[in-house]
Amino acid sequence: MASFGRWNSLSYAPPASPSAPSLPGRSQNSGPHESSPYPEQLHSSYSRVFPAARPDYYYIQPSFPPGTDLDVIRAFHMVDRDRSGFIDENELRQALCTGYQRFNPRTIRLLMFLFRNPSDPLRVGPKEFAALWSCLKQWRGIFERFDRDRSGKIDLGELRDALYSLGYAVPPSVLQVLISRYDDGSCQRVELNFDSFIECGMILKGLTEKFKEKDKDYTGSATVSYDVFLSMTIPFLVSYN
Repeated sequence: MASFGRWNSLSYAPPASPSAPSLPGRSQNSGPHESSPYPEQLHSSYSRVFPAARPDYYYIQPSFPPGTDLDVIRAFHMVDRDRSGFIDENELRQALCTGYQRFNPRTIRLLMFLFRNPSDPLRVGPKEFAALWSCLKQWRGIFERFDRDRSGKIDLGELRDALYSLGYAVPPSVLQVLISRYDDGSCQRVELNFDSFIECGMILKGLTEKFKEKDKDYTGSATVSYDVFLSMTIPFLVSYN
């Protein structure tokens, strides 16, 4: 029987680590010691007691990985209004709108699936949120590098070049299938915004990595059972559609 274990969320970042825009209101040159409502101790991997909006109310500070950027911590706390230390699908959408742009519900559900907390699959904890944010930052760098006309969208050719730069020589027929998902029926040239690019790139990378696990000799082919094939593909089909 096929097994649907937890997939490693860190594998969804692109190989490169390009830079991305800072959050609004933060200087590009500011570092971890900038003035902030959160003390530097928040970088500790241990839980802290941290005052919330009211000075007479305290809650246990969620544990972020050491060295987590203060902007990431700030974005998490802005949407964690019940002070549970976890955020749900709607709160994740609000957090990402702060740092990046609006994401459609389908992409948010995909991110929730890929970066889900092992003990609470319906919510994202601080560790998963930090990994998700870092992953999006790297994909943002790739997107901006290949959005050559600075339109905020990439076309089929730019998508092909972006994927090729990551080591994915995707056949034209597969590219057409990928980009046709975003055809709105207007008969105009199909282009992907950052939201759609994230969805497309993470699915392709995730399936490629799962295939490479079976193609141990890197021959470009592998023999898998029906159960294994289902375990590789169905999670992406049922997680966010």
